[in-house]
Amino acid sequence: MTHTGKSLDLILVNNQRDGYCPGDVVSGHISLKISEATRVKAINVLLKGYAQVSWMHKRSHCSEERKYLSLSKTLLASTGTQNLILHSGMYKIPFELQLPQSPLVSSFSGKHGHVYYMVQAVLKRPFHENQHVCKDICIINPIDVNMPTLKSPVSKACKKIIGCWIFSSGPISLSVSIDRQGYCNGESIPICALIENCSSRLVVPKAVIYQIQTYTATGKTKIIKQVVASARGNVVPSDCSSRWNGNTLKIPPVIPSILNSDILKVEYLLAVIVQIPGAKDLEVQLPLVISTDGLSSQSFNMSRRSIVDMSLLYPTFTLPDVPEAPPSYAEVVSEEQFKEHRTFSCQPQPDWLLDGPAIAYIQQFRLQPPPSYSEIYPTEH
Repeated sequence: MTHTGKSLDLILVNNQRDGYCPGDVVSGHISLKISEATRVKAINVLLKGYAQVSWMHKRSHCSEERKYLSLSKTLLASTGTQNLILHSGMYKIPFELQLPQSPLVSSFSGKHGHVYYMVQAVLKRPFHENQHVCKDICIINPIDVNMPTLKSPVSKACKKIIGCWIFSSGPISLSVSIDRQGYCNGESIPICALIENCSSRLVVPKAVIYQIQTYTATGKTKIIKQVVASARGNVVPSDCSSRWNGNTLKIPPVIPSILNSDILKVEYLLAVIVQIPGAKDLEVQLPLVISTDGLSSQSFNMSRRSIVDMSLLYPTFTLPDVPEAPPSYAEVVSEEQFKEHRTFSCQPQPDWLLDGPAIAYIQQFRLQPPPSYSEIYPTEH
């Protein structure tokens, strides 16, 4: 007997493309078409789940693998020493496999590793190699964001002095708080922040959500950090302060946090950053745990489909639909500073100053207003 005229297929009846959860039943049937009588030892269905990480470190290869799921069921089998004989025709053999209630690692695909699950049908015949057919499935492990540890407010503060010794200016301080640590896809994070700029420089605050992928193998670690959402605040002039009273940053469709694997983790951070010209940025980082619980069905499906589409393999940047106008001149420079600048620029300058280095001209252009919005985006209103 040959392979000619035999076809094996696997069809999932409740194929949840947006993902199965622990405790769900994976059901379907195996389709077998044969054109002549065939001896069969067994027809099995299996459900497997693995995590694999791999990358090159200098000249060595780092890799690890974990098995997270292994279920099997025999659908047809020979009795004793007699093989089962199937006559020509079309056979549909139904099956059901229930996922365990215990937490599973969510499906994921990243640059240096992935977590994947598959259903496999196996046809065993005497004196022939086994025939296989596989279908990938997506599994989501929901995280309960209503746990007390994730519902508690989180806050942090930091301060920085610009310059050193007699050249130092006043400090720049930043304090940030959010109402909780656990959020769901599609939610907006209300950020409360206070930026106090006692220095002589203009600073710009912004908020960023980072996704951090951590791969571990053979005692080494590989970390990938990428931006999934960001928003920019208004310029904070010298000797001024700015307060965010619940400014929001929306979480885009991303996979939930993966915290229950020892070789692959996916974590999230909310960072509020104060950009300081000519100095290292001032930054506060608050941990986030992102889940798919508590969403509407539409948002839930969107978040699950983002895993199947593999849209997070590379950094994702959130861009505004309409370009934002630059800050107005009044927001950047106070009236007293402008008058002082005009008085300074109108005074005659000695010849020795004009022969000096380029830094002597900085004061002359330091407080020039930015170009008008129409000069940059003439077609936008």
